[in-house]
Amino acid sequence: MAKEFTQTTSERPGGWTVWQVTGRIDVATSDDTYAKGEEIVKAKEKIALDMSELEYISSAGLRVILRLNKLAKKSGHEFTVCGANGMVKSVLEDSGMDVLLKAKESLDELS
Repeated sequence: MAKEFTQTTSERPGGWTVWQVTGRIDVATSDDTYAKGEEIVKAKEKIALDMSELEYISSAGLRVILRLNKLAKKSGHEFTVCGANGMVKSVLEDSGMDVLLKAKESLDELS
């Protein structure tokens, strides 16, 4: 059974804001995901997108992440993805996104 789509934020040591997305980022959720991400990127200087509970990402989801990464760079903020696994990790690698983005295996690697 697929997980319900949710987005939550929390704070971690080192000034990181962790934005966890659960379920799927696809055409049905991409607008809400971008809107929430844009709000976070504009307000916080260090953002970690926790993908450890993300089950699926489509090309629409990849566009969201690319746009947010670009916005963060333009704003002088740090943006990294963490915890991608399974299908999501494969899609990031197959699309070359893992080279374009800062990526960590887990939140424990944030400094």
